[in-house]
Amino acid sequence: MAKPLTLQEEFPTTEGLCPDAYSLAVISPAYASPTGELNAILQYFYHYFNFDKHGYMEYAADLESIAIAEMLHLELLGKTITALGAQPLYCQNPPTAYNFYSAKYVTYSRNLVNMIEDDIISERRAIAQYSKMLSRLKDERVKNIISRIAADEKLHLDKLNEILCGLKC
Repeated sequence: MAKPLTLQEEFPTTEGLCPDAYSLAVISPAYASPTGELNAILQYFYHYFNFDKHGYMEYAADLESIAIAEMLHLELLGKTITALGAQPLYCQNPPTAYNFYSAKYVTYSRNLVNMIEDDIISERRAIAQYSKMLSRLKDERVKNIISRIAADEKLHLDKLNEILCGLKC
């Protein structure tokens, strides 16, 4: 299994977080929405399988590494949601048990270049979403968690741009 593509620094912990409905509402879309970490995991694995099938082993390994990093983000967000007072339901706004996640949000492109272009769009959206969250959050511990995840997303965007260049050059 590939090593996750993340920064070398440790992830912040959720230690000391208390129930906080405001922070919960702000960060919940990053968990299991169409632009959330769960969707990113599924999309990267779908693309990984396709790159692997077509013999692009290095790019497939890069996509697997990004997917594994997104798993770590999902774990951290799930722990944060729990610490903020909700169940980590796979829906857009925990704790409300509606608007459940659907795999229909994964981009199912068949062309390898289009897959990477879709991934680049998704990473840009994630970075924008995290930036917006950071401007709205008040709790510094939650901000540190979101900031750390956002930094990894920028790393992923750089790697995806490298892959795209390799495919097009």
